[in-house]
Amino acid sequence: MEEQLITAAGLGDILDKIKNSERLDPADALRLYETDNILALGFLANIVRERKNGDKAYFIYNQHINYSNICTNLCKFCAFGKEKGAEQAYEMSIDEIRRKVEERLDEPITEIHMVGGLHPDLPFSYYIEALKVIKKVRPEVHIQAFTCVEIAHLAEINGKSVHDTLLELQKAGLGSIPGGGAEVFSPRIRALTCEKKLSGEDWLKVAGIAHRLGIKTNATMLYGHIETSEERVEHLAALRQVQDETGGFMTFIPLAFHPRNTEMSDLSRTSGIDDLKNIAVARCFLDNFPHIKAYWVMIGEKLAQIALSFGADDMDGTVKEELITHMAGAETGQMLTSNKLVALIKEAGRVPVERDTLYKELRRYQDDCR
Repeated sequence: MEEQLITAAGLGDILDKIKNSERLDPADALRLYETDNILALGFLANIVRERKNGDKAYFIYNQHINYSNICTNLCKFCAFGKEKGAEQAYEMSIDEIRRKVEERLDEPITEIHMVGGLHPDLPFSYYIEALKVIKKVRPEVHIQAFTCVEIAHLAEINGKSVHDTLLELQKAGLGSIPGGGAEVFSPRIRALTCEKKLSGEDWLKVAGIAHRLGIKTNATMLYGHIETSEERVEHLAALRQVQDETGGFMTFIPLAFHPRNTEMSDLSRTSGIDDLKNIAVARCFLDNFPHIKAYWVMIGEKLAQIALSFGADDMDGTVKEELITHMAGAETGQMLTSNKLVALIKEAGRVPVERDTLYKELRRYQDDCR
């Protein structure tokens, strides 16, 4: 019945490729973006999802720290970044970062996720001390910090290469790099929305350098603004190429654009169909990525549940106090408990697996799951 659905949608040849584990080409991905049959697309993505990860759906017990929103880039799609001296601008001292970590010492946090804006004045020593103080308070925690854009900025203020700067950060406690700042790699999009930001080509270079040092990273794509389907596919193809070369990406995270309080506030929010399409197409096309994340902070916990049958195998984590999306009008909560995440995953018919940052299984909640 499902195969008849896919054939009727004109996607039978893509089904054959997926069943035979053949790589899709960019034209295939474009056709998947353009299909109106979301159920057929979901079925295709679920084949790949279950081949790679079975019924598992991962989550992590993590904490977010956004150390400063002062930024020199001020991208048009961003509500988080502020000029220094602006009313909502802030920066945390090292002591404030320490206190943020200490406030949650009674929780079994395994990852601290720390990102911020490109601050014009903070010295490189600030970032080293931030990593060190987190490790001092929680020696066992994995720190996932500083996007590729931030890493390039830190190398500049450090007066050293990206390679050598990463070695210093790693020595201070950096464990892995989150996927933010990728946006859409298209030069056209970057010229219109984030002309000061690190280029897509250079973002990929930073990621590649990190991978060759043994530092794993994630990757994102900010969709739902002025990009075309062709530009989305080009973005995915560039990520797939780097992954072929380095194998260092862990997870791809489609990020839904939130327009409120941005310079692009006249645009509408993404639809649920578009959210599911971006997850499903990514799962079909990024055959060398182990994981696809449904980031509940951006798409909501209900749609994230559905996404677990449309290619996603990860819901992120407990999060706590995420500011970047919420300043752009996200209506999701600031955190979910681990019990809530387990319940959501079980309700979606998947097996909840608590993981660490590098996807080591810490606990599998398989009893009474189905």
